Formats: sequence, structure tokens, C-alpha cells
Amino acid sequence: MTEKEKREMIATSWELHAKVEAAYLAHPAKMGEADWLDKQRLLMADMALHLLQTAVYPDEIRLDKLRNNMNAILTIGDRFLPEAELIKATDKLFE
Repeated sequence: MTEKEKREMIATSWELHAKVEAAYLAHPAKMGEADWLDKQRLLMADMALHLLQTAVYPDEIRLDKLRNNMNAILTIGDRFLPEAELIKATDKLFE
């Protein structure tokens, strides 16, 4: 993938990010409510777009950003896959 293609992909991801973030902020659910997990799915999509941006950034990958992206995704994902104990993996990210 060329640097130009990477930059175009990142630009597109920011457009998607704006839509996902707006939907998340507009979602009325509060923690503990029935549709809270639906709102968390939007947050996970938001974090996945940040991971995409980190992964395809044209320069060398920034490990601090990668750690933060993975921490967010694992933390949110743990609510959906509690049996996988994803939250335990977050401790190792910052060792």
C-alpha cells in the first residue's frame, strides 16, 4: 500500500469516525440500561477506527497509540466476551 493510499484510508476513516462518534454521543442509553450494550458497540467501532488509523499511519507505528487502542478495545470487548477474560490482557499492555 502506498503512502498516498494510506493517507486516503485515514481520511476516510475520519469521516466514518465522525459518524460513529455522533451516533454514540446521541445514543440515549446510560450504564445499566437495557440498550447500554448497543451504545458500547458504537464505542467499540469508534475505537476500532482509531486502531485502523494507528495501524496504517504512513510512518513507523506508534506503540503508545497501539497500546491505548488495544486497551480500549479489550476493555469494551470484555463486556461482550466475559468468558474470554479480555480485561486480564489489558494489565500486560502497560508492563
